[in-house]
Amino acid sequence: MADGTDTKSSNQMWGGRFASGPAAIMEEINASIGFDKKLFAQDIRGSIAHATMLAHQGIISTEDKDKIVHGLNTILSEIEAGNFEFSRSLEDIHMNVESRLAALIGPAAGRLHTARSRNDQVALDFRLWVKEELQKCEQALTGLIAAFLDRAEEHADTVMPGFTHLQTAQPVTFGHHCMAYVEMFGRDRSRVRHAIEHMDESPIGAAALAGTGFPIDRHMTAKALGFREPTRNSIDTVSDRDFAIEFLSIAAIAGMHLSRLAEEIVIWSTPQFGFVRLSDAFSTGSSIMPQKKNPDAAELVRAKTGRINGSLVALLTIMKGLPLAYSKDMQEDKEQVFDAAESLELAIAAMTGMVRDMTINAARMKAAAGSGYSTATDLADWLVREAGLPFRDAHHVTGRAVALAESKSCDLAELSLEDLQAIHSAITDKIFDVLTVEASVASRKSFGGTAPSEVRKQIAFWRARN
Repeated sequence: MADGTDTKSSNQMWGGRFASGPAAIMEEINASIGFDKKLFAQDIRGSIAHATMLAHQGIISTEDKDKIVHGLNTILSEIEAGNFEFSRSLEDIHMNVESRLAALIGPAAGRLHTARSRNDQVALDFRLWVKEELQKCEQALTGLIAAFLDRAEEHADTVMPGFTHLQTAQPVTFGHHCMAYVEMFGRDRSRVRHAIEHMDESPIGAAALAGTGFPIDRHMTAKALGFREPTRNSIDTVSDRDFAIEFLSIAAIAGMHLSRLAEEIVIWSTPQFGFVRLSDAFSTGSSIMPQKKNPDAAELVRAKTGRINGSLVALLTIMKGLPLAYSKDMQEDKEQVFDAAESLELAIAAMTGMVRDMTINAARMKAAAGSGYSTATDLADWLVREAGLPFRDAHHVTGRAVALAESKSCDLAELSLEDLQAIHSAITDKIFDVLTVEASVASRKSFGGTAPSEVRKQIAFWRARN
């Protein structure tokens, strides 16, 4: 019927599982308990601090506060024991806890929500959760850095090829390569620490958006909850998800670093490279090819980065057009962060395990280090130092030497002195002292260079810092 009173058509339009029409769809789209129940500990912790402050300020009685705190602790025990039944009809973690509190202690439960709103309550719960996750991330990164320091110390003298464009460039040490990741993950950890500092402000007491007329003490609740201080603008407080976006940004950068490392492990573990070997603990076989040993853990770390990046883009998109203050769109913030946090935590743990687990084939690395005329730059540098050539001229002379070696299908060190002197008369037999990969890496003693002595200095610096 044109007036829309055809009930049968209406129900068919709404779809099978939403048998009761728009009300069922509203409940389905509105409820967040399916994911925000993860915030139960933070929600209860915040409510205990809030109730304690209300009693201290004389806003509620001490007797009611004691009932509230006892009831909340009871609920915490029930949830932790798996004996709490979450209800979708109560929408979210806040109302689920408050409803159970009322059942346990009666009318006193209704006083808990004095001088607060679900807007500042969820901002508090979420901020507490992200802060705790950042602290876990800091510890995990510290463990990963420690694993790399151990491998760097073990292989400070192990020569390997250094690459640019994935082409052999110059010899480096595996210890130096490991220390590159120490620097990367060290910056990630610094970003984590800065993020904790940025978000170390308590939202509770901002209420819906304008603050409250009750004589609350926000500094008291901030201190009780481990925050540096309360937030300073109530509108921004309930509107802010910067802390979640910053967490996802950090996770995306750390994930990118993890993915680069995972890619190198995948490449290095191929028979064509053979630089490293992962044990069965971090590998899988093939269902059809019995000889295969696949670096699946590294590949999955590489893939997790895509999920983390997606979460960052999703939350940025959710927040980009929202007017101040709170909008229901912001309910969609948590699943992205929860998923990214789980992915990052697992990826760091897996990578820490792989770094400690992998066996290094030092002989294969050394053999590859001398390929591709990797000591050509050492020849050019020698011509500058010993023969006084401008570097551009030395570069040209070295290029001719490489071309000659290619034509003879030999390494630079295998050219005769006569061959080299035919290219430039200033070359002496001392040139052969710099054309080995060991001599090349030993000479790179500039600060932060690949020389084993310099690598050990950086290891000592990071051990003191870690």
